Amino acid sequence: MDLFTPASSSEAAAQSAPLAVRMRPRDISEVVGQAHLLKAQSPLQNLFARAEAGKRPASSVILWGPAGTGKTTIAYLLARKSNWNFVELSAVSDGVAQVRQVIKQAKSELSLSGKPTILFVDEVHRFSKSQQDALLPAVENAFVTLIAATTENPVFSVINPLLSRSLMVTLEPLTEDDLKEVISRALSSERGLGGRFELESEAIDIILGAAGGDARKSLTILEAAADAAGESPVISVEHVRAVADSAGLEYGIDQHYDVISAFIKSMRGSDPDAALYYLARMLHAGEDPRFIARRIMIAASEDVGMADPTVLPLTAAALTAVQHVGMPEARIILAQAAVAVAVAPKSNAVYKGINAALELVQNGQGNDIPPYLRDARSPLQKGASYRYPHDYEHGVAPQRYLPESLGDLKLYEPTTHGFESRITSRLSKVEELRNMP
Repeated sequence: MDLFTPASSSEAAAQSAPLAVRMRPRDISEVVGQAHLLKAQSPLQNLFARAEAGKRPASSVILWGPAGTGKTTIAYLLARKSNWNFVELSAVSDGVAQVRQVIKQAKSELSLSGKPTILFVDEVHRFSKSQQDALLPAVENAFVTLIAATTENPVFSVINPLLSRSLMVTLEPLTEDDLKEVISRALSSERGLGGRFELESEAIDIILGAAGGDARKSLTILEAAADAAGESPVISVEHVRAVADSAGLEYGIDQHYDVISAFIKSMRGSDPDAALYYLARMLHAGEDPRFIARRIMIAASEDVGMADPTVLPLTAAALTAVQHVGMPEARIILAQAAVAVAVAPKSNAVYKGINAALELVQNGQGNDIPPYLRDARSPLQKGASYRYPHDYEHGVAPQRYLPESLGDLKLYEPTTHGFESRITSRLSKVEELRNMP
């Protein structure tokens, strides 16, 4: 059976397939947006060359990239080039029993006819560790060549033994120009809409926004809009708006890490608009608002610190309020806290200071506590005279607090930003008083 057409050979059956299926590339040259993979002597081109020559791939392959960027297409193209047996499983619906059955059939086919099997596993990150373990013997002994597709970072979602036995191919997100090319092909191709429609330019922009870089989604929206247009030769903005849903942007485990990282960096970079945008993405995706509140509170100390010491208690109050209020109202509290961190003056002096102090302790430096600072019950304190700061003018006693072995070490070095500029001035005077004879 041709991997690229429906089971029925009739033209009517072929045209009844979804537009995204009909427009699936039939040759590697038709793949859009992955120029880095299609260069001469690239790992992917070498895979295709081996398949065309009848040689099995040197290793299994993990295709990693966002949805709708061509992972399944590349697996199908490899299978077609090699003319091997091709078996497809989905980690969403298939389990260990199906994996073992496929491996059993592949071993039998290999021993009887010498024909290898490509096992394509879609959404492999959804397989549990035990399910991925079931693949190992077959991959290691080359009973099957595994081609696994995932939208999640394989480093986090695929077990190390499978990673070490596989070539990882990374697909890049599709750009707007890539999606425009996909849409243009679909409009003109006989496999697609056959030139029966024109698409308004503003309607293209709506499709691009709704698709979120997903070629399959863009074609699904286009097809639905064409159905809505009916006999009209023009697919209008209204037609597209009528069918484009608000499913939102993709948000898997990678996006969890990427978006929270962008959120934190936007607050640190004093950009409240970007902070609110990434906050909205997290809330729309269903992130735990308490997790977001904790990250804002950490940023208040790490990135604002003593430049504005009022921000930390504000964010701590926000966490408490979020826990009591819940969504959807908690969005307002989170937004206020995020904006407070974003617009505040910035200093990481406290952050740097505690890290430097911990490094000293971990290296065993400064174990000698001055005798007069020790507990009064300590025998080492006898004969030492502790000077009580409140007995001195300005509340500063002329004595040393750091261990002698650390010299004149500075761990907290305040900036001149915000309130910390006042701290810088005060500490300068305090140091003079402490060093008085």
